[in-house]
Amino acid sequence: MAVKSLACELPRTLEIPLSRLFVPDIHREVIDRGIVASISGSTIWRWLDHDAIRPWTHRSWIFPRDPNFEAKAGIVLDLYGRVFEGKSLGRKEFVLSADEKTSIQARCRCHPSLPPAKSRPMSVEHEYERGGALQYLAAWDVHRAKIFGRCEARTGIKPFDRLVDQVMATKPYASAKRVFWVVDNGSSHRGAASIKRLEGRYTDDDGHRRLRLIHCPVHASWLNQIEIYNSIIQRKVLTPNDFTDLQEVEQRLLAFERRYEEAATPFEWKFTRQDLADLMKRLSEKEEQRRAA
Repeated sequence: MAVKSLACELPRTLEIPLSRLFVPDIHREVIDRGIVASISGSTIWRWLDHDAIRPWTHRSWIFPRDPNFEAKAGIVLDLYGRVFEGKSLGRKEFVLSADEKTSIQARCRCHPSLPPAKSRPMSVEHEYERGGALQYLAAWDVHRAKIFGRCEARTGIKPFDRLVDQVMATKPYASAKRVFWVVDNGSSHRGAASIKRLEGRYTDDDGHRRLRLIHCPVHASWLNQIEIYNSIIQRKVLTPNDFTDLQEVEQRLLAFERRYEEAATPFEWKFTRQDLADLMKRLSEKEEQRRAA
């Protein structure tokens, strides 16, 4: 149908100065272009609703651009399944997922928040004063469901190294055979320099590396399990943002770690090696179609 076809076009291809099409915009265009003599907005809405076409919505996505995407992602997925280089991990080998959650503000509301009551949700004053911001660094033990976090004034190599030191000095990691750290490509733990810096710091008596730094592919933070925990932090601890000062922010973040661990279990990770292969196949097919177009 011509109306649905128009709704599925990008505004720029129609030479319309809009970012998205809404029903009134579609109504105007189908009339101006002579597609129909007359039609109501409700009819257009009904037609689009029938096929779940929502041109007024949008979703962001990013195309993997790491040339070694599949290989790097495969290592991470294997570690989640307690496998490395084709061999099962032993009882003294652990997998941690780590990252920073940056610029957490302390928004000091100008009037106290009100608790929920009958027919009224919790009320939070819109106006606030800025009480500064801190950085939250955390490491999640993928198989033991343990969380280690710390708050810092800023991010960087030294704050991240302090998180690593904090974990590696704690049992059972202090005497572990190997501890794998899954990280993204943030500046504090990026590239070969970070591998040399961190892996060289932790060796056994025979000089074998006890810490192994494993980088996710570029733009693939969704493979990093700590992001799941950070999303929980955002929902349960930081929203709504109502704090008296940064000290309260830090106290709540660290207290939540212990509360969360009381009932925590490992995340049920469902994205497998086969899912990765299927994804790469689909992306390859789309790229071929794009080049052929």
